[in-house]
Amino acid sequence: MSVDDQLRILSDRIKTHSSAMLTEEAVKTAIVLPFLSALEYDVFNPGEVVPEFCADAVGKKGEKVDYAIKIDNEIRVLVECKPITTNLDKVHLAQLYRYFSVTSAKFAILTNGRTFHFHTDLVSRINWTRSHSSRSTSRTCKLK
Repeated sequence: MSVDDQLRILSDRIKTHSSAMLTEEAVKTAIVLPFLSALEYDVFNPGEVVPEFCADAVGKKGEKVDYAIKIDNEIRVLVECKPITTNLDKVHLAQLYRYFSVTSAKFAILTNGRTFHFHTDLVSRINWTRSHSSRSTSRTCKLK
C-alpha cells in the first residue's frame, strides 16, 4: 500500500473516530504510530522509534518527548503529541523547541492528530514559513 493510500486511511479514521480521540494516548495509537509506520519507521522497534525519550533541558528534569526516531543510531526526529481537541500554539511549540535544542534531532513534529507541524533547523529549498525562532523553519499541513 502506498504512503498516499495509508494517509487517506488515517484521514478517514480522523473523520470517523475523532470524537473518541480525546486523549494524547488515543491520538498516538490511532494516528501517530500508523503515520510513522506509513513513513516506514519500525514503530515496534524501541531502538528505532523510542517512546518517552528523555530530553531534559537545563533547569527542567523529567522532560520527555513522546517519540524520538533514531537513524544510524542518532536521534534525528522528535514527535510531540497532544489530544485532538488541543489547539496547537506557542506554548506547545516552546515545549517542542526545548526538546529540539537539547538533542541531535534535525526534524521535529508537533501534532494533535489532525494537524501536523513540521520543523527543522536545516536550510529549506522550498518556500516554508519561518517560525519566530531563528533556529527552526516550519510548515503546517492538515489531514482532511
